[in-house]
Amino acid sequence: MAPTGFPASLPLCVCLLLASGFAQAGRLLVVPMDGSHWFTMQSVVEKLIHKGHEVVVVVPEVSWQLGKSLNITVKTYSISHTLEDLNREFKVFLDAQMKDQPEGMTLLLSGPSKGFFDLVFSNCRSLFKDKKLVEYLKQSSFDAVFLDPFDVCGLTVAKYLSLPSVVFGRGIFCHYLEEGAQCPSPPSYVPRGLLKLTGNMNFMERVRNHLAYMGERAFCPSLFKTATDIASEVLQTPVTATDLFSQVSIWLLRTDFVLEVPRPLMPNIFFIGGINCHQGKPLSKPFRFATLIDNLVFPLIASASSL
Repeated sequence: MAPTGFPASLPLCVCLLLASGFAQAGRLLVVPMDGSHWFTMQSVVEKLIHKGHEVVVVVPEVSWQLGKSLNITVKTYSISHTLEDLNREFKVFLDAQMKDQPEGMTLLLSGPSKGFFDLVFSNCRSLFKDKKLVEYLKQSSFDAVFLDPFDVCGLTVAKYLSLPSVVFGRGIFCHYLEEGAQCPSPPSYVPRGLLKLTGNMNFMERVRNHLAYMGERAFCPSLFKTATDIASEVLQTPVTATDLFSQVSIWLLRTDFVLEVPRPLMPNIFFIGGINCHQGKPLSKPFRFATLIDNLVFPLIASASSL
């Protein structure tokens, strides 16, 4: 079964995309995440602008870095918390990780950490309360939404506007990448995050991995409850995190396959290598991530619309 949002003739489309000169300019809505996430996404956005694409970035009016130093259209919306609130919750989150050094995703995201996530998730409610901004987004005829999945809001925006979504991130908390992209990830063979296990697990390690997986299944809906409640309000229908992540058209993962445990992947998942906040030296043959979007996303949308 093809992933949601992809045409049935995906193999033919991908072959056509390999041909030179197939790229076309488009209108891209960017829904980023603050902090180091924005540093990595900003470089791609700048390249897309340089290639002639029209880009609009939607950000909260209170943030660490979002939208700064970009000569593009930036749309802001007011939020209910201050920068001091954001700093305080992030410090609680950071202190919990430094103190406990938990193993496993469930322990990492539980307890005091949830307050930071709820604060970040709440931005999306503020976005959709801005009726003028929402009307602008509806009337702007974007081709796709380029988003960081951390705060989930970009997924809600894409579903609300019925647009293809392009995820740009290091990974996804919990099991929603595997479920959303329909990738088999059996706990007997694929270790869960942060457990320090390899693909060659003994029996007890497999049991431990199963318990961690079961813990994620039980805990993750609670972690994302604020985000899914907001999405349900906006879309006026009950929505789960799986519903939001299953609509992703293209996954651009900022990692490399050599750092991952071997596992089946769907054809809409691309390892694009890591991007660090520190500006590195240029490679002899640099791989341009903006070119990947330029030559893949917009032509794919055009191909899908003509079917």
